[in-house]
Amino acid sequence: MVRRSRITRSAAALAALLISVSFVQGASANGAPTRPHTLAVQLNAYWTPARMTAALSSDALQGAESDPPAPASSPTADGPEPGEYIPPSQAFDGMPQAGTFFWTDATGTGRTCSGSVVRSPGHALVISAGHCLKGYSGTSPQRNLAFVPQYHDGLKPFGVFPVENNGVYVSQQYYDLGEHAGAEYDFAFAVTEPNQDGRLVQDAVGGLRLLTGTGYYHAPVRMIGYPANTQKPLECWSRTTKWVSDDPADPGTFPRIACDGFVGGTSGGPMLVPWLGEWAVIGVIGGYHTGGNTPQVSYSAYFGAATRTLYQAAIAGAPPAGPTS
Repeated sequence: MVRRSRITRSAAALAALLISVSFVQGASANGAPTRPHTLAVQLNAYWTPARMTAALSSDALQGAESDPPAPASSPTADGPEPGEYIPPSQAFDGMPQAGTFFWTDATGTGRTCSGSVVRSPGHALVISAGHCLKGYSGTSPQRNLAFVPQYHDGLKPFGVFPVENNGVYVSQQYYDLGEHAGAEYDFAFAVTEPNQDGRLVQDAVGGLRLLTGTGYYHAPVRMIGYPANTQKPLECWSRTTKWVSDDPADPGTFPRIACDGFVGGTSGGPMLVPWLGEWAVIGVIGGYHTGGNTPQVSYSAYFGAATRTLYQAAIAGAPPAGPTS
């Protein structure tokens, strides 16, 4: 990625399309009292405001933990169309369910990508882009990998949630095909551990509904992302449409959204729609050209059967996929 690492209304379709688990308020999912979590305490101390602000976009990892750029191919439009209105984005203090991942790469450099909490039986699941988290498959070294909900202005209002060892789920197809040929599988789930106060992430901030199979056309859509090296996240209101790739290096069909200012670091940020009085996520910044080559237009992998399958694997605690070589 160069710049950053009709909703179906049929009541009959709702049950098939909607993955959700009721949100329960409390100290923990089973009602047990909370207690300090050692790793979270360590990561909370490590991720100081200065380190978080200095973290670079994961999308800059060309030739490191990311695939090399796709070779030049046929002329492909990626960006605003002539005369297209591009809704502006604005900085804000964020929302509890959206946040950012922080980690250090093999050189010790801080990296970042966006994510959001989705409802799950274990109350610990965060969704992001596959190209953000694919370097943490299986028993790969975690290197300070953690999720910080509603990070802004150097603050961690809900603390730090370490990612569980062996807790990153990316589709096997994405590993096998790579981030360009496998662009349709560019989504990931991370199972987190409790924060330094012993609270699970969904208990602390709530969770978003995960919608799959709802088509490409949604309005209104609220997109949120965390540009690297900034103090606040961005939000933008727009709509998604259907984009059929004409780039053989990044094949597939993707939701497309016009929103200005979504640069490196916003990858993995949620595309949200109002749903039954709350928010639901229908995509994350990624997919085609790992999210797009311009700050004005973003993409997502389509959330369908493959997304549901990966979600089910994550909540079941199945062995995560990983590179075959």
